[in-house]
Amino acid sequence: MSYTRYVALGDSQTEGLGDGDDLRGLRGWADRLAESLAAAEPGLLYANLAVRGRRAAEIHHRQLGPALDLKPDLVTVMAGMNDLIRPGFDVAETAGHMDAMIAALTGAGARVVTVTFPDIGKIAPPARSLRPRVLDLNRRIRASAERHGATLVDTFPHAVTTDARMWSVDRLHLSVEGHARLAAAAAHALDLPGSDESWTAAMAPVAAPPLWRSAWIEARWLGSFAGPWILRRVRGRSSGDGRFAKRPELLPVVPDAL
Repeated sequence: MSYTRYVALGDSQTEGLGDGDDLRGLRGWADRLAESLAAAEPGLLYANLAVRGRRAAEIHHRQLGPALDLKPDLVTVMAGMNDLIRPGFDVAETAGHMDAMIAALTGAGARVVTVTFPDIGKIAPPARSLRPRVLDLNRRIRASAERHGATLVDTFPHAVTTDARMWSVDRLHLSVEGHARLAAAAAHALDLPGSDESWTAAMAPVAAPPLWRSAWIEARWLGSFAGPWILRRVRGRSSGDGRFAKRPELLPVVPDAL
């Protein structure tokens, strides 16, 4: 199929955290996918409505309406992780917001691509207890995709998605390699020219660090990233407070500018 109007909805992953920075600009998997789409369709217009820290309800209520107003023929929807890692997680509510977005967008005639989540307990061992939540949310996302005819990028079955090199040091956001692979996964799901299953290939093995270093790495992660995240939650703050979408309007894709 040919696409001319691509809109991305989501949180920090879709905004592009971990691929670039706020000073030089964020790229991210959605931008990378837009570049692949534009290579096949030079007239492509692209908007990215994602904002870091947003939960599924916020994405639903703040991004769906503007997305529909842009009359896209292709939309990516990735949401739920900011809900899943919170103590009061309600899987039915989160999945309900996802389902409502997918239903509205497919109902408007857009092709929708959505994504499941990897086993976060293998990425951050202290989060092992959250695995049942991941499994439940993924099951519901798969069901929504099937129910509404959306295209699914199923990351969970692929071991490479939990490789540490796929993730930034905070273990919350994809690394440059992670963003590149997720973009390749979406391109393959859309059957874009030149796409294939190489995004699932394992990376070259590396030696495991000694136990003392592993313990130090975990302690540093807890102090540098998990702790501040918990403190923001206690204070009722979000990393997205005061932030707006980086690309709220449909604009031509200029690779060097993304």
